[in-house]
Amino acid sequence: MSGGEGNTEYGRKKFTRSPSHFTDRITADGRDGWPVEEGRYRLVVSRACPWASRAVISRRLLGLENAVSLAIADPVQDDRSWRFTLDPGDRDPVLGIRFLHEAYDRRATGYPGGVSVPAVVDVPSGALVTNDYRQITLDLATVWSAHHREGAPELYPEALRAEMDEVMEDVHRDVNNGVYRAGFATAQADYEEACAGVFDRLERLAERLERQRYLMGDTITEADIRLFTTLVRFDPVYHGHFKCNRWKLTENPVLWAYVRDLFQTPGFGDTVDFDHIKRHYYMVHTGINPTRVVPMGPDLSAWLTPHHREQLGGRPFGDGTPPGPVPPGEEVPEAGRPRPS
Repeated sequence: MSGGEGNTEYGRKKFTRSPSHFTDRITADGRDGWPVEEGRYRLVVSRACPWASRAVISRRLLGLENAVSLAIADPVQDDRSWRFTLDPGDRDPVLGIRFLHEAYDRRATGYPGGVSVPAVVDVPSGALVTNDYRQITLDLATVWSAHHREGAPELYPEALRAEMDEVMEDVHRDVNNGVYRAGFATAQADYEEACAGVFDRLERLAERLERQRYLMGDTITEADIRLFTTLVRFDPVYHGHFKCNRWKLTENPVLWAYVRDLFQTPGFGDTVDFDHIKRHYYMVHTGINPTRVVPMGPDLSAWLTPHHREQLGGRPFGDGTPPGPVPPGEEVPEAGRPRPS
């Protein structure tokens, strides 16, 4: 994949994630030509993609809905890239384009790595600004601070950054990317190495989370967002589709309680569309699932059951407050939400 969800280099024995090609940053001083400016940029995502979902969650927790608009692509791409077939006329209503590649083409020609999400597009020019999925969320948490809502949490606290960066790198290598290395492996040894790495890291994370509510202590940070977007997809797609099946998430008491705690926190579960997730993975990855049949399970109702993680204490938003209701038009459709049993 080119950074986030897009094209994947898996036609060889070892899966390789190509780096993001467009790494310009939107900054207060506009040093890359892109100044922070309310209403100027549009965040293009797929709710199926874990890398894009990080940006969706960050944007909502920080209250940036009015500052940076949101475009949601169809979870099933075709060979012309991510499509805006969820919108009237099959066009994004703000950018006026049918396919995300049109914004990429306005930025450059012959770019490597394909078309990926998340992508930030400059609305006036219609050109891509960045597809650097790692930096996008960090910048939302820092350089966009003047546009954060009152009570927004501190997702990348300066005092914790050194330790956070180490934790997030371990999670990225072994979990976020590890499930892909296992799922797209074409050699037994490569698969076993990746799969073992996934579960070794998950067990270490469970040990860490057994004694504290969140990865960095008492409050939610960017590290939790990055782990959540993989864990929420684990049983629906990674366990079966990617063959990460040593155990299900529901069979690990600590991680299952932790991910439900986050899911039930405003800003997390209200951005998750299980229908989009399942249809994307099972219908797009035809090298793994050539029939494109989407499984019926698992039962989603357990996501809403008590987690009891509050017994560990903690303040999810630190000195801040939860975000308000999901803005109109950004709600997850009923088909993608768990319902009480």
